Amino acid sequence: MTANLTSPASALRRFTLMVSGEDAIDAGPDQNVPPSGLPQERFLLGDRLPIAPVLLLGQSDLAINPNETIACLQPVHLHATRDHLILMAQSQIDLTENESARLLNIALPFIEEDFGSKVLFQGQRDWFIPAGPFASLATHSIDQAHGRNIDWWMPRDTSEIGIAKLWRKLQNEIQMLWHIDPVNEEREQRGYPSINSLWISGIGKLADIQTPQLFEKVNQIYGDHALLPGLAKYLEISQRNEIDFSQLQNAFAWIDRPEGILDNLRRALLSNELDEIEIIDFPKGQARHRIFTAKDFNKKSWAFWKKSEPLTWSEIIAT
Repeated sequence: MTANLTSPASALRRFTLMVSGEDAIDAGPDQNVPPSGLPQERFLLGDRLPIAPVLLLGQSDLAINPNETIACLQPVHLHATRDHLILMAQSQIDLTENESARLLNIALPFIEEDFGSKVLFQGQRDWFIPAGPFASLATHSIDQAHGRNIDWWMPRDTSEIGIAKLWRKLQNEIQMLWHIDPVNEEREQRGYPSINSLWISGIGKLADIQTPQLFEKVNQIYGDHALLPGLAKYLEISQRNEIDFSQLQNAFAWIDRPEGILDNLRRALLSNELDEIEIIDFPKGQARHRIFTAKDFNKKSWAFWKKSEPLTWSEIIAT
């Protein structure tokens, strides 16, 4: 099966589905720095990856200066193995709103002193602050760095030497504060991982956003990924966590289990509710766009007298 790569733009009723990808490369002895951002992060926001201001836009009602450089701080758990530390995903640590507030309260004087600014907004998992002296740091999102050896993913200096060292000093101070904090004693008693470090990432400004051209024709965004509410607000497009299958035309979706909606998409094509479906994925870290019509969702067979069978999701994504 070979899907069309392009189609006449104009008035076609299209549904666009994006599938998360992985890094193009893994850490190796011949590489000095890790890849910058996950491919879907770069695709949605551009190479400057202003993740922090987009998250802030989605989580708050603040009026955000589009030219202010903002950082995202996230309380995390670093899991110790025999010879290195591994960053645990935030979805695994079960941090409550109360715990987050208490941890920030004890770290706040140190954070605001070193950043030279007040915290703008505190979410349950994400805290936002003007990046100040840390604006030039090269960082990586938890989505990209979790589950890996932390040494390779720590913030790095770019245009100004010594900023990463300044961050590590602040990080170490907060680690010591939290190590003896009652929040962690209570968590450990309940069998939860301690909150033993602070992660910085997503440094950038709203003016850095470079969205793909496809959003010029999109009037609905579906998906519950953390970037989507802020991106939708920035683009002034409606966003919902769950897909409304009665409203697929000119919609964009980024979901975790795309195989679960394949039958609904096939039905929409066969019933003429849609003309085509665009699937965007990231083999080897590069964006790939493919257009599918109703006939493209069936297997091709030399036995023309047999009824063609529908393609499975694994067959579609492997093509």
